[in-house]
Amino acid sequence: MCLLQLRMSKEMEELSPFVYSGHSDESEGETEEDDEPKICQVCGDKATGYHFNAMTCEGCKGFFRRSMKRLAQLCCPFQNTCVITKTNRRQCQSCRLQKCLSIGMRRELIMSDEAVEKRRMQIRRKKMQEEPVTLSPQQEAVIQELLTAHQKTFDMTCAHFIQFRPLDRDQKSKSRCAGEPNSSRFTYTTMHEDAMQQTITFVSPSFPYFSIHSPETTEKKQHKSAIFTSLPHFTDLTTYMIKNVINFGKTLTMFRALIIDDQISLLKGATFEIILIHFNMFFNEMTGIWECGPLQYCLDDAMRAGFQCHLLDPMMNFHYTLRKLHLCEEEYVLMQAISLFSPDRPGVKHHSVIDRNQETLALTLKTYIEAKRTEPEKHLLFPKIMACLTEMRSMNEEYTKQVLKIQDIQPEVSPLLLEIISKDS
Repeated sequence: MCLLQLRMSKEMEELSPFVYSGHSDESEGETEEDDEPKICQVCGDKATGYHFNAMTCEGCKGFFRRSMKRLAQLCCPFQNTCVITKTNRRQCQSCRLQKCLSIGMRRELIMSDEAVEKRRMQIRRKKMQEEPVTLSPQQEAVIQELLTAHQKTFDMTCAHFIQFRPLDRDQKSKSRCAGEPNSSRFTYTTMHEDAMQQTITFVSPSFPYFSIHSPETTEKKQHKSAIFTSLPHFTDLTTYMIKNVINFGKTLTMFRALIIDDQISLLKGATFEIILIHFNMFFNEMTGIWECGPLQYCLDDAMRAGFQCHLLDPMMNFHYTLRKLHLCEEEYVLMQAISLFSPDRPGVKHHSVIDRNQETLALTLKTYIEAKRTEPEKHLLFPKIMACLTEMRSMNEEYTKQVLKIQDIQPEVSPLLLEIISKDS
């Protein structure tokens, strides 16, 4: 026994302090040069390496850690002379612990729970870096279904847009929109004030709706319809996009599996957000223009439809932020689907089912980014996308308020949009 202890002591001196000092709570050992089997100095079982300053097996390593953390008073039922072996090591904890201490196992080398978790995280992170991330067959199928649904329901050529009622742009607004696209982000405030000034002459001070100030009703309607000149075009555009969003949802298997009430609640909650994500695919972050096939839109067009800075400012920031992420179509459609399957929408009944669907989609997006992206900062992309989704929620509420206000001033908002933004399920 003395020779064995001398041998162990010599080997411990040759090893670096990091190896046997107990800095790892995981199984960690060194291969002996003579390839002789390593024996646990506590019970004689096969050892896996140095743990807490002594050569031990996994069982005695765990026993020593637990005993030191438990700090319980152990008592030998015999005379404190038990011989600890592989077969009887569970019979007397007191003598087993004394044996651990006698061979040099040190309590101060036991890592805290926080340190252990940190070490495990480092190991997992290292394994993830070494092993290439791949999409599962189920995730591949989800992405393919979303792509197919998007391509079937959304026309990326925007050819239908020329069939809508034309945009009514005066010459001054045209030149400003087309000639100075970068400054168009902040040119709508005065124009909206002018439009609202026109409205005041037709609104009673004591009542928020239109009142008759002139017997010439026809003339009043003409003035009234001219307040938001882009509204007819935007009404047609919004109606068209809402129908596409509905068809997009109905194409998805996991959406069709939901009850009708939940389908309606999800569509009402996510339609504006999905349209916003979709239009970001046409946004030019260099010019601030939406290049939609035969038509181009600038911020002034939205202002001429009646929208105000409380919505337009964050909306422009959103488009610049999201577009600079340079998402591919797969990432866009996954983002749309995550928005659609939001379990906290008003009126949703089966929250857990929808929550699982959203979790599946979010994990698929995260895995897709890790598997397909190659840039060093790719790990930041997923949280940035999720931050954009959060930002849209607040814009969604403001959009509803402004649409209702526009409808009060100029009742040309489509019934389908009013149904989408209504709070009735």
